[in-house]
Amino acid sequence: MFSTILTNRVPSKPHLPKPHSPHFPIRCGIREIRDRISSIKTTQKITEAMKLVSAARVRRAQEAVINGRPFSETFAEVLQSINQQLQSDDVEVPLTAVRPVKNVALVVITGDRGLCGGFNNSVAKKAEARVHELNKLGIGCVVISIGKKGNSYFKRRSFVEVDRFIENRGFPTTKDAQIIADDVFSLFVTEEVDKVELVYTKFVSLVRFNPVIQTLLPLSKKGEVLDANGNCVDAMGDEFFRLTSKDGKLALKRDVVKKKSSDGFVPVMEFEQDPAQILDAMMPLYLNSQILKALQESLASELAARMGAMSNATDNAVELTKNLSVVYNRERQAKITGEILEIVSGAEALTQID
Repeated sequence: MFSTILTNRVPSKPHLPKPHSPHFPIRCGIREIRDRISSIKTTQKITEAMKLVSAARVRRAQEAVINGRPFSETFAEVLQSINQQLQSDDVEVPLTAVRPVKNVALVVITGDRGLCGGFNNSVAKKAEARVHELNKLGIGCVVISIGKKGNSYFKRRSFVEVDRFIENRGFPTTKDAQIIADDVFSLFVTEEVDKVELVYTKFVSLVRFNPVIQTLLPLSKKGEVLDANGNCVDAMGDEFFRLTSKDGKLALKRDVVKKKSSDGFVPVMEFEQDPAQILDAMMPLYLNSQILKALQESLASELAARMGAMSNATDNAVELTKNLSVVYNRERQAKITGEILEIVSGAEALTQID
């Protein structure tokens, strides 16, 4: 009896075979296995179709990102240079005013649908971590959530104050960006918030996309935006300051297009009109371009993540179908062999009786 227990004992966990492998014991009949194979093949067709749709859409989104980056980055560089000139001339503009930070607005951009791996969860957790970081500094935080997934995420977290929920509408346009820019503009000008940050997913390649935080308002050098106690409230790895040199001037680096240095641009700058009027006219375009860029980057990352997730799901479905087919054939062969043995045994018994 002791030897029987040793023989029939369950092996330790590290030695268990993987589920749905040919060596894994599946406790079901032939019909159930056949129905499961049919169901997995149907799911495989769906994931394959979603993969093709995402691949077709991601190309358009990728082109929008590549075509929009030069304008938004160069425009931010020019605006930063103008702002530095105005600060040296003691000219104040409401949207560039640096004041002690008591409240921060986070514009969090997520997707409207799932089935894209950890895309939505990563950017939402990035925003949540930023909220906790600001709360530890005693700074209030309000969230402008864009995308259904972000909306549902923050509704389940009562400690996050949400100012507005906005849904995406397919490919982003300037009208969509303007709706968000108007809300951000009113919050900052009325001094309800003292700083505005974008939290979105930056598109790097079809297999790489990183959630980032970018300062939108005010335009300032790194370390200039402080709270009432004099503590710096800039986020670690801020996307805006990643493009900023030690002197506070934007030094954009690209792999293909090489930009000329703008070190000699600021000293020879002359204004025919009032500099404050020029900056006031350019700031709405700056807000729109930066928000539109973030929406485009987020959409391209979402489609690339969904394409990768559906590709992995299709590969898993193919492997699972293959393994289940092996199990099905073995079960079928065992059943046929058993029936043959029963027939042979019955015939042998009748022969012995005769």
